[in-house]
Amino acid sequence: MTLSEIAAGVEVTSRQRDRGVALADDTETPLVDRLSAHADALPCTPEATATLVDAYTAGRSVGDAAREAGVSPMTAAKALHRCGVAGVCPLSPTGRDVVRDWLAGRTSRSEAVELAGGDEADFALATYVETHDPVEPLAEAVDAQVAGSAPLGDGLGADDPLGDGLGADDPLGDALGSTDGLR
Repeated sequence: MTLSEIAAGVEVTSRQRDRGVALADDTETPLVDRLSAHADALPCTPEATATLVDAYTAGRSVGDAAREAGVSPMTAAKALHRCGVAGVCPLSPTGRDVVRDWLAGRTSRSEAVELAGGDEADFALATYVETHDPVEPLAEAVDAQVAGSAPLGDGLGADDPLGDGLGADDPLGDALGSTDGLR
């Protein structure tokens, strides 16, 4: 069977959606100013939320980010969730299903807390996550902040592999590792 026989009768039945050109947000508007327009949707001040986002997206824990922002860890997790930051719910998908069952009235609260696999605080935060959606303008502001916080290619490990400030000749040099042991 030849390729032309395999391709016979193949046709395009739908069109690809043109999503346009990806844009970087270069408005240089501080995150706190972007968050201020939606302050009523946040569980803490826009200033504290901006501090939380900066600390959390830099790799710090929710607890550390909360201390830096001067809020409780629960408030920090709620603010990050409202800003569209993923991963702040402490329960597994099955635990979240149990919370949804409790919210729908299919199980008692005490049974749901036990089945969810966390403690009371975890259950309370998961309930908040299930009953409060991220706010789209806040999520867009945070995404723009995170996307614009580092130029493309920074932090890939090849920028300054030796840490000597001299950079690297081959930007992908450390991507494949050494070939010394291949002989």
